[in-house]
Amino acid sequence: METTSNALIRVEDVVKVFPNGVRALDHCSLTIHKGEVVVIVGPSGSGKSTMLRSLNLLEVPSSGRIFFEGNDITDKKTDLNRHRQKMGMVFQHFNLFPNMTVLKNLTLAPMNAKGVSQQEAEATARRLLDTVGLGDRADSYPQQLSGGQKQRIAIVRALCMQPDVMLFDEPTSALDPEMVGEVLEVMKQLARDGMTMVVVTHEMGFAREVASRVLFMEAGKILVDTDPQRFFHNPENPRLQDFLSKVL
Repeated sequence: METTSNALIRVEDVVKVFPNGVRALDHCSLTIHKGEVVVIVGPSGSGKSTMLRSLNLLEVPSSGRIFFEGNDITDKKTDLNRHRQKMGMVFQHFNLFPNMTVLKNLTLAPMNAKGVSQQEAEATARRLLDTVGLGDRADSYPQQLSGGQKQRIAIVRALCMQPDVMLFDEPTSALDPEMVGEVLEVMKQLARDGMTMVVVTHEMGFAREVASRVLFMEAGKILVDTDPQRFFHNPENPRLQDFLSKVL
């Protein structure tokens, strides 16, 4: 399992200390393989989002190394922008350009960052919109969409770059409860299609149903890294037992 041949991301002994002295990550190591869905859970302030954001260096580790597709992206000589093009990122908030149509929001990055032609970019965008049930919204503006629709568009925007991995930072936490399901359904379909995903979420049902592995973090440490069956039905770590008793 720990072979490097199918290791997409490798985190080695990463520490992150913020300027205020808070140690957000405390000697974390992790390997993510192609096709895995790795879900990270834990209490607020446990380091989940910092871990996720470190994977594409939105947070730069204080020490340790991160490898993506065999390349040390923490090496200052690395062309980080080139690697980030292969790492789709979806945040809590959708960050769509309000003055652009959905189609324009989706084609901007492929055309500007990858040099894709407008015709090809639009064809890809329309195909992906169809897959998330929003094929009729290409000419709409973000303010005309619900929160769930905006988040599905944000996922499509990341997919338009044809990434090798998708990183999700609590993608449903800003949504009204009735909109959560439509976003999770898109993510489930991505998992079924074999997309490698790392997901920080409070949605335990998603973790139980879709994850290959579930990680539990507290105080910047990865305390548990195991399969969903063992994680939810036979948790051995006392702190995880306490956490699950409060969230399930």
